[in-house]
Formats: sequence, structure tokens, C-alpha cells
Amino acid sequence: MSQSIPKTTKAWRIEGQNGFESLKYYTEDKVPELGANDVLVKFHGASLNYRDLIIPKGEYPFAQEDKVVPGSDGAGEIIAVGSKVTRFQPGTKVITLFNQGHIGGSLDEATNKTGLGGVIDGTLRQYGVFNENGLVEMPSTLNYLEAATLPCAALTAWNALFGLRPLKPGQTVLTQGTGGVSIFALLFAKSCGARVIATTSSEAKASTLKSLGADHIINYKEVPSWGEHAKSLTPHGAGVDHILEVGGPNTMKQSLQAIKIDGVISIIGFLGGSAKEQPRFLDVLTRICTVRGILVGSRDQLEEMNRAIDANKIKPVVDEKVFTLDEVKDAYQYMWDQKHFGKLAIKIE
Repeated sequence: MSQSIPKTTKAWRIEGQNGFESLKYYTEDKVPELGANDVLVKFHGASLNYRDLIIPKGEYPFAQEDKVVPGSDGAGEIIAVGSKVTRFQPGTKVITLFNQGHIGGSLDEATNKTGLGGVIDGTLRQYGVFNENGLVEMPSTLNYLEAATLPCAALTAWNALFGLRPLKPGQTVLTQGTGGVSIFALLFAKSCGARVIATTSSEAKASTLKSLGADHIINYKEVPSWGEHAKSLTPHGAGVDHILEVGGPNTMKQSLQAIKIDGVISIIGFLGGSAKEQPRFLDVLTRICTVRGILVGSRDQLEEMNRAIDANKIKPVVDEKVFTLDEVKDAYQYMWDQKHFGKLAIKIE
């Protein structure tokens, strides 16, 4: 062990489901005992996801525990290792794995219940103890705040594009909005030579999407039938190969209009809320496409993604406003008000 193990840590916990008032800050939370297969991480950065915002509101549809430390995304340095740890040494820079038990292959009932910041204490704290299998090495080309954006949004985008039917150069990807998953999908798609159609409602954000490499921008407020328009922008009007569906029922109808025969729509979120009239299962048949729901990805995929990030020198888009650990509740509100662009980072000292 390279350093003495602290007995306490600053940490946030979610107590109840009363909105952001359920976020409670402890300046002397207990640091768990270090087991034989565990490592102690000193966090330097974390980032927020939409999931983090809806857990204290009682709107998260997956497993969660009361009084959990929130946050799935974190980057830090290992400062101590258990006696049986073989994957890491003190001093290794690491990031967290979203589902701590999802090492490879498909999720199952057991690994689906190992979500960091939902069931298992997460990253919004100074120090955390983790089983060595729940971490991977940071990409060497990123700093702590950039690396802290990867575990959820980036891996979700990677799984959507490469997990089922890998994206190929020359194919077309459609992204929705300017949240973390959509921005990462844009960066990954361009790095492998694909075309990207991006939707947004903001001219300012459209300009930024263009600067990140988007080939076409559609303002969905100006073009309500943006699905048909997106299809018309593809070679021979054949349709989009991969769509990252983050809006939910309110945008799914348009995604089905845009998709190519044998294309893949990955359902990732429901930012747009619910709708009374939703697409039918028969619509999937008539469009002859694959629609899949995904929950982030595995450790194997995370390591594969990190190698691609280093090889292609991909830089995450981090919002210009960075919050401190003391300011987490303000960060939640800032993101809820949709003031961010890309990923919202938390600096931890």
C-alpha cells in the first residue's frame, strides 16, 4: 500500500425521493474497509448523467437503494490495493465501470443489479473502495475530468454503434440533441469514417455540432417531419444505418421514418417524455429494422472503447462550467435546466 487509508471522506448520499432535496452532503462519511480483492480510489473527477437526475425524483426504472452514494462516472488514482489484487497497482489511473458485474457478453438478472450510483455506492465522494473488476485503466490521452465522462454516456454510444452490428466507414448515423451520448456517438462515428446527421432545436448548438464534424444538421422545430428529411439526406435515399434514440416515444415515430432496411435503432433514453400515441410493434416489421434497448455496456467494451479513444485522439466535449464536489446540488439543477452542452463535470479535491 502506497498511502495510509483515510477513515472518512466527503460524500453525497440520496435519502428518499423528494427531488434534489434528497441529496444530502456528509463531510465525514465512513470509508469502507479494504477487502482482499478491493482497491481504494481517490477521485479527481466525476460527471453527471440524466439517470443521476431522475433517481432522487423516483423516476428511475432500474434497481436502486436508498442512501446510496450517487454517480456512476468517476476518474481517479488507486492509492491502496488489497492483498489479492492482480489487475492494478497503487498509482494506476482508473475509471469506473457502470455495471460493476458486467465484465463481458450480455447482461443478466444478476449483473443488471450492479449499477454504480444506483445499487452500489458511486463516485460523488473523495474516496471509494471498489472490487478490482469494477475498474479499468484511464485512456492515457485524457485528463481526469475528460476521462470521468466516459463510463456511462460514452460507453452507451459505443455499444449502440459497435455492440450489435458494428458501424462501418461510409455508413450513416443519426443522433438526437446535444447530450453526452449523442455527442460521443458523433465523435465515434466520424473517427471511423461514417456520416452523421444530427438533430437540434438551437442554431447555436447547430453551429457547434457542425464544428464537431456533423455532416447535416436538422432543426426539428423547423422540420417536424425530420425523419423523412433525414432519410432523404442518405445515399440514394435508402435511410440511416444507425439511430441513437434518446427521446423516447415522442421521437421514435420519426426514427422509424428515417431508418434504413436492416438498420438498427438503439433505444437509450426517454428525454422527450411519454406520448399517448406510440409507434406499434408492427411499425418495426414494416420498416424491416432492428430496435434494441441497451443499458450502457460491459468492461470488455469499455476497454475496447478506451483503446479507440487513445488511437484516434478523441476528446470528450465537456461543458465549460465545472462544478466542485461541494456544489453537486447546483450541478444537478444546472443540468436539469438543460444549460449544459456535452458532459457536465465535477472536480473533486
